[in-house]
Amino acid sequence: MTFIPKLLLFTIVCLAMLLTSCGQKNAGQEKQEKQAQRYRQISPSFDVDSCYSYLKKQVDFGPRVPGTKAHAACADYLVSQLRKYGFTCVVQEAPVKTYDGKTFRLKNIIASTAPQNPDRMLLMSHWDCRPIADGETENRNKPIDGADDAASGVAVWLEVARQIHASGMKKGIDIFFTDLEDYGQPSGEGSNMPDTWCLGTQYWSKNPHVPAYKARLGILLDMVGAKGAIFPREGTSVKYAAPYVDAIWQTAYDLGYAGIFVDAETGETTDDHLYINKIAGIPCVDIVHMDPNTGTYGRHHHTHGDNLGIIDKNTLKVVGQTVMEYIWKQ
Repeated sequence: MTFIPKLLLFTIVCLAMLLTSCGQKNAGQEKQEKQAQRYRQISPSFDVDSCYSYLKKQVDFGPRVPGTKAHAACADYLVSQLRKYGFTCVVQEAPVKTYDGKTFRLKNIIASTAPQNPDRMLLMSHWDCRPIADGETENRNKPIDGADDAASGVAVWLEVARQIHASGMKKGIDIFFTDLEDYGQPSGEGSNMPDTWCLGTQYWSKNPHVPAYKARLGILLDMVGAKGAIFPREGTSVKYAAPYVDAIWQTAYDLGYAGIFVDAETGETTDDHLYINKIAGIPCVDIVHMDPNTGTYGRHHHTHGDNLGIIDKNTLKVVGQTVMEYIWKQ
């Protein structure tokens, strides 16, 4: 028997383990690549530079906190862009009282194409900004830029709207930019906190822009632009809209995005889709950046770190192409 020094033996074992790990990783990557090669994409290429320009434009207005000039200016911009792409727009305004006793005039923006088509899809994201940075200790009382939360989702849907217009699509599409989603009661400051969030969606669910409005499904985007973001299957979505969750995640897998649309599930969360599911009765899926192990959002959530520096065009591309492909397949 040949004697092998312990250090050399340890090195050989580690190298073998590393090679095995790499082999497994490469096998998984190869499987994904082969799947993406076999799959024939039917949607146009999602233009991430165009999407990013919509995102930056929103951030350039400043924090879009209800009652501010930035909020009013951004509302006008969003409506003008949607009309530019052939959508008919309704701005739903109403006084809404927040958890701190203040009253704001919400501006829900609903844009529609092919209104005569009864088979409809509801595409959602909130467009307002958090008025406080309660995710950190410094400058807590100053509003956040909201580049990811939620200019990213709005930007994706604006690019989808542009592509829908360019394609001449006749599907029944409603894009819903919800207001006063992010003016909820901070954790630890009283009871009944969940229903202090998503005020625009709660109002719309009880007072839809079209009487007895119905859609086949809804897709909500929230925090879909950050570096390193992953998207597990969110628990409320699975509870109310499991078949649609499966179909959207399968679309991401077909496109080669299984490493970002991960096969993991989180607990149930309170977001706009909760009220669309419970009150409006429309099955709605939330695509939201979360850690499936901790159930927490990105570290920039509700902090001043939620600025343009956190945005990654690759994340926007993955989400944008996935939802666009899914819509085109319907």
